[in-house]
Amino acid sequence: HPGYFGKAGMRNLHVHPNVSNNFCPAINLDKLWTLVSEQTRTKYAEEKSKAPVIDCSRAGYFKVLGKGVLPKQPVIVKARFFSRRAEEKIKAVGGACILTAQ
Repeated sequence: HPGYFGKAGMRNLHVHPNVSNNFCPAINLDKLWTLVSEQTRTKYAEEKSKAPVIDCSRAGYFKVLGKGVLPKQPVIVKARFFSRRAEEKIKAVGGACILTAQ
């Protein structure tokens, strides 16, 4: 039969290298505050009624992972994906996780 010879093993014909979900740079919680300036952090530390918005996708990160500790300060985090631990820790300090689809 015609497809017998040649490279036949270990091919995955429905997986393409340019699928957008394969490209997923991640950032940990302990590095999350480096995406905004130090002035922003101190400004919102005094102001309890508002929380800063950290857009991870704009900084080039698609997934937020849960390593490290967050300061006890509410924060709104926008990203494509959140790990379970990251979501728990953000909500524990009074923040919110917003899923984006860009």
